[in-house]
Amino acid sequence: MPADIDDIDVLVLGGAGVDTIVYVPELPLPFADSYMVPAIDMRAGQTGDFVAMGTHALGLRTHHIDVIGDDHPGDLVRALHQDKGIALTEVPLSAGTKRAVNLVSPDGRRLSLYDNTRSHEADRLPPATVAALAGASRHAHVSITQPCAHALPTLRAAGVSLSTDLHNWDGHEPYHEAFAYEADVVFLSTAALADPERTMRRIAARGRARAVVATAGAEGAYLLADGELTHVPAAAPPAPVVDSNGAGDAFASGYLFGLLSGEPPLRCALYGSLAGAHACTVPATGTDVIRRDQLLARAADVDGRAHDDRPTGGRRTNGSRAGDRPV
Repeated sequence: MPADIDDIDVLVLGGAGVDTIVYVPELPLPFADSYMVPAIDMRAGQTGDFVAMGTHALGLRTHHIDVIGDDHPGDLVRALHQDKGIALTEVPLSAGTKRAVNLVSPDGRRLSLYDNTRSHEADRLPPATVAALAGASRHAHVSITQPCAHALPTLRAAGVSLSTDLHNWDGHEPYHEAFAYEADVVFLSTAALADPERTMRRIAARGRARAVVATAGAEGAYLLADGELTHVPAAAPPAPVVDSNGAGDAFASGYLFGLLSGEPPLRCALYGSLAGAHACTVPATGTDVIRRDQLLARAADVDGRAHDDRPTGGRRTNGSRAGDRPV
């Protein structure tokens, strides 16, 4: 049982691992016998790691729990959390720490290749440990990994509010549904959705979600809250865009910061947009995330540029479908 687990703002479950970053001349990568690339680097940081780093940097007391192997990639994950000052509860994983290879193009697009041998159906996060951590937490963000799927009933019984990121769900794969319908806040990408609005409204109708957010890259995001679908414009990056890796995780972190600060959904989405834009300026080999002072300063700048009385950060679609816009 982890020591000193009082007063956690955000409990992050799952999503710890390492990525090997390869910068390629273009995506898709044409077939060739070999390519000369600028560098190949392994660094800790997958979806749960980035959400934990993001919420921690925004001043939220963060605790991360996941299955991690007794191997070099696991050492990198442990070192990352120690360096950032993020509490980590690790559960032994015999198959080794999760890992992926990310191909990154010059325009910042990413193709991830995940090693699917590092996860087994029998993998579990200890229910007693999850219950204790959840009982001390204001909110839990759940990665869509197998151990976290088994932890959902424990989290719900603890009464903690939940969020999840379905990433590039197509709206049909059954595995994602338990996460989609149990979470109070659901994030996903429009990338694989034929009709984003239909999927968002189905999540809200069938599940518990008070807010559903579909991110759409340079097109911004769509927020469904209180039955209203709102387009949230993409925030202007503060520097040149070099990589989209971690942008969705940053968006979730910014949104959760707003949520736990008592802000309305549209303001939360603005914070998410600003955090995601910042992430796109960080090289894939880096782990820098937006700080609280930076986020609030950029949000204040957006407020200063507002020209009307509408809520900052978005506009209502007046019944238009999210799927009618390019994504």
